[in-house]
Amino acid sequence: MASDLQQGIRLLGRVLGDVIRAEDGQAVFDQIEAIRRASVAFHREGTPAAAEAMAQRLSGLSLSETVRFAHSFACFLQMTNIAEDVAQRREAGGEARPDTLAGALSALAAEGVGLERVRELIGGALIAPVITAHPSEVRRKSVLDRQLAIAAGLAAWQGAAGESERGPIERTLAREVSVFWRTRLLRGVRLGVEDEIDNAVSYFERSFLSVLPALYRRWSEVLGETPPSFLTIGSWVGGDRDGNPNVTAEVMASALKRQARVALGAYLEAVHRLGADLSISADLAEVSEPVLALAAAAHDPSPHRADEPYRQALTGIYARLAASYQILAGEAPPRPAAAPAEPYADPAALTADLQAVLASLIAHHGPAFASGPLPDLIRAVDCFGFHLATLDMRQNAAVHERVVGELLARAGVEADYAGLAETARRQLLVGELAHGRLLYSPFAAYSAETLAEHAVLAQAARIKRLYGPDAIKVYIVSNTTDISDLLEVYVLLKEVGLYRPGPPASAAIQAEPLFETIADLDAAPKTLAAYFALPLVRDLLAGQARQEVMIGYSDSSKDGSYLTSTWALHQTSRALAGVTNAAGLGLQLFHGRGGAVGRGGGSSFEALLAQPPDTVNGRIRVTEQGEVVANKYADPQVAAQSLETLAAGTILASLRRAGAEPSGRGEVMDALAGASMRAYRALVHETPGFADYFFAATPITEIAELNIGSRPTSRTAARSIAALRAIPWVFSWSQSRAMLPGWYGFGSAVEASPAPIAELAAYHAQWPFFAATIANLEMVLAKGDLAIAGRYAGLVADQALAERVFAAIRAEWERTLAAVLAITGQSRLLEHNEALSSIIRARLPYIDPLNHLQIELIGRRRAGDDSEAVREGVHLTINGIAAGLRNAG
Repeated sequence: MASDLQQGIRLLGRVLGDVIRAEDGQAVFDQIEAIRRASVAFHREGTPAAAEAMAQRLSGLSLSETVRFAHSFACFLQMTNIAEDVAQRREAGGEARPDTLAGALSALAAEGVGLERVRELIGGALIAPVITAHPSEVRRKSVLDRQLAIAAGLAAWQGAAGESERGPIERTLAREVSVFWRTRLLRGVRLGVEDEIDNAVSYFERSFLSVLPALYRRWSEVLGETPPSFLTIGSWVGGDRDGNPNVTAEVMASALKRQARVALGAYLEAVHRLGADLSISADLAEVSEPVLALAAAAHDPSPHRADEPYRQALTGIYARLAASYQILAGEAPPRPAAAPAEPYADPAALTADLQAVLASLIAHHGPAFASGPLPDLIRAVDCFGFHLATLDMRQNAAVHERVVGELLARAGVEADYAGLAETARRQLLVGELAHGRLLYSPFAAYSAETLAEHAVLAQAARIKRLYGPDAIKVYIVSNTTDISDLLEVYVLLKEVGLYRPGPPASAAIQAEPLFETIADLDAAPKTLAAYFALPLVRDLLAGQARQEVMIGYSDSSKDGSYLTSTWALHQTSRALAGVTNAAGLGLQLFHGRGGAVGRGGGSSFEALLAQPPDTVNGRIRVTEQGEVVANKYADPQVAAQSLETLAAGTILASLRRAGAEPSGRGEVMDALAGASMRAYRALVHETPGFADYFFAATPITEIAELNIGSRPTSRTAARSIAALRAIPWVFSWSQSRAMLPGWYGFGSAVEASPAPIAELAAYHAQWPFFAATIANLEMVLAKGDLAIAGRYAGLVADQALAERVFAAIRAEWERTLAAVLAITGQSRLLEHNEALSSIIRARLPYIDPLNHLQIELIGRRRAGDDSEAVREGVHLTINGIAAGLRNAG
């Protein structure tokens, strides 16, 4: 990968330089190049003279030059990302890689786990990345489109036979780079939820709709049989209302219409192409009766197809699909049908017709038809249905409490629900769920919040009827602390017919707890056990076989430190598996991971292998958030690799024989986690003035002004750490290069550890969980820079506060760095991972100058310079730094 990467970076850098020279002149190019060389020299030499040379170059820029420079380095870092992605694609071809299905089968076979056991697991598996709209993706869709075009050109150039082929490709690259250079990197207006829906479905259009059928085709060959559709894609975009008042009933309906438009539009196009291809004449070939029946039912008016039953059958299928499109997408199909027809009742009916056509082709023309566009279409319908992606609903438990309380009060059942103790709440809610009387009345007056929540639930019921049972399956309850938080959801579902009292009780949507804070994670097993003990809940779950539980990485880390969060999640996962097994149920964990390590980021493959034994069992869902979505799924080839990595990791985590974990590790980790949490909370939650330091020493205020998401950065208007969402919390520390959420507390924990360094080093060598934890933390340290973070501390008005807080950060950084090096046996960070080290080092000369300019521009802005040039410059530096760090939020 290294040679391909360096070659790609050099080529794209040269082309960008040529574009800048041609369009902006040699003087502009020379100025940008001089700063680039000064920064590279500083990183290579590290001398005071080199640092001074770079500082002089930067301080000599005018405001307009600063903005132009920020734009140029942001562009170059995007070019670096493109080169890295293309190199990764070229490396991804080998089936022997451990993160492919073939590689996983090989590894399992070496351990004595046979193919039949893998097939058995896959038969009951569910693997689902879930796309969310969480705002740390600073790139516009137009920018992503240009990057994909440049990536295609670079891949073609690197795959060309010689200079004669590369010349025309370089000219195409020059055109694409020129457009990219003049494309605005920043959004002019804030994203709305409708924009986020469009962005989310664009990944299905670009990648998922074509990539999943191709993956299953390859997996069929690897497995020696056709697997079920065990890997699908989910979405939160348009269903996640937690803290986002912009997600309404109308928005949720719009999301499903947009999704249906993409899914059915793709199917219509595929059926149209098949109709053009399958010109088989009944006079020249035998045709099965089911196809003849479909042909007759089509009432195809064209005399040119009179002897072509496959085309006639597909004409009828197209007409029925077009009628379904009209109803589900809410508009006429792009290409009208040849004749009117009844819509399909559900995807299964469409699949049955397509299977009839396929069976006839195979029966009369052989196994060549067993693969190709028709089987791929059938697989796509199986994966995506008419809804494209299963939409999760999510809302905060505090909202449910208020809404249920108002409904109970207006109905004359309970005047002060909020004042009841938990036991009394449970009894009241179970009583309400035992009968069919509704609480909501169209004649009563309700608050705007209650009306909005009822409208969303009524819309969910309509969506289930229209798009099928898989359109919405779970309702996630943020901040779950008690059983009543889940029972309240069923009371609300009952109001719209999605819950029916027994015996036995049944629900069309399952309430799902989300345990987020350290305290809630610790209490989760007890909470879930008490929930399962309710006869009503046992009735509800009797036909479902398993309970999904979501565990949150972001808020637990923000609450108690990266190490404490990671260990709490590990322990909670293990304990939840025991609770569900004891209840005779299976556990399905939904991991709420973000892009940054402080929010559960890092290698998905290593994270899966580090899961506790018996907690995966072939079933897992995981959020894909922010800039990670584009990094993994914007390019079809990278998307295929990312999805296969997820599948391979899940299968290995489920079937691999667990190695002997170090004895006594639990007690040691409990001590480490406790010490880490104390150190972290002492700084973040107990240091007077820390919130003031954070808001001044990071670009959190400037990030809040970026047009990168529809959801507010804070849950309330209060200027506090507690109110701030985890995403901007992590994103801000990444921008300032302190990277604090991904490491703080670890050094203190190791210093206070009851286990010596040698024992922790043994954990690192023997225990996948501990190794993955350290690897992620080490990557964060490698991307951080305490010298730059110290310059951000200079933005704090109260310099006594700044010196006090930054001294604590610096001391903990030094402790953490020393601990990581000692545990891993290295003399420098990433010494044992030279590939990653070289990638990060290559980026730093381009990231660091942006940090220095960002500090200067933020200082000017906060001093009162509110000019558009300063604002644009700040936001361009945010864009560029995020591009350089890649997993910044």
